Amino acid sequence: MTDVSTHQAQEDARNDTIQIWVNGELKPRAEATVNVFDSGFMLGDGVWEGLRLYDGRWAFLDEHMDRLFEAAKAIDIDIELDRTGVVAALEQTRTANGMTTDAHARLMVTRGVKTRPFQHPSLSQQGPTVVIIMEHSRPSIPRPLRLATVPHIRGLPMTQDPKLNSHSKLNCILACIAAEKAGADEALMLDIHGFVNTTNACNFFIVRKGAVWTSTGDYCMNGITRQKVIDLCRANDIPVYERNFSLVDTYGADEAFLTGTFGAQTPVSEIDGRQIGSGTAGPITLRLRQLYKDLVLS
Repeated sequence: MTDVSTHQAQEDARNDTIQIWVNGELKPRAEATVNVFDSGFMLGDGVWEGLRLYDGRWAFLDEHMDRLFEAAKAIDIDIELDRTGVVAALEQTRTANGMTTDAHARLMVTRGVKTRPFQHPSLSQQGPTVVIIMEHSRPSIPRPLRLATVPHIRGLPMTQDPKLNSHSKLNCILACIAAEKAGADEALMLDIHGFVNTTNACNFFIVRKGAVWTSTGDYCMNGITRQKVIDLCRANDIPVYERNFSLVDTYGADEAFLTGTFGAQTPVSEIDGRQIGSGTAGPITLRLRQLYKDLVLS
């Protein structure tokens, strides 16, 4: 079967010549670099947001700004731009690249350049590094995804809080590698109690007897798209539960899908070699996909 990822997009030659925002300057892709002493490169010390552009508007911009500034405060980084300044940088980058829709932005903030190559935050003395990579990006996921459960878990807040959209993604990368070694597209990760939690890149939902289930949210990134799906269920009389559930519940689901800023709602066909429902996008998944599309375009 064809290899598939949750962030698979159509090839677009315009991305070869994009302008990238680096600390207030727009630079051609080939010249957009950061210092090897940057704390993000060296230690994964930073936070980021992914945003989608639809018909000239950034979807759920306020929620993304809330999450960015909350995360920066949590890890004690001063972005040195206020919300208006960050949004202006997004718009400057969008305009420079002539983007009006079907664009994806990755907005990254690190603690900045270190004076010496060691861990202590006080060694970052030059202010933050802020980068915006913006690409023409139309999702092109040719089939539902196959998942494999992996031993890597999303842990407790006192280790690395899974609610932080941090640059330190090694745990998730190892989970993704394990899933690929098992012949799947993405990893299904459990929580510390063994309940089904999330995937390495997206939030996870199942449908059983017309009801939508997702994790409690205690051990996963509480994604903005995740919350929008929960809200859409509640507004449209679709039963929805944030609850603990096991792999047994998951294997017996009628439908399963992932949520994320890039792919919105991506159907799942198989988990650990077991077909889920018909193996295609089910009726609840398709209904939520349409409701979500209507929401972002409203």
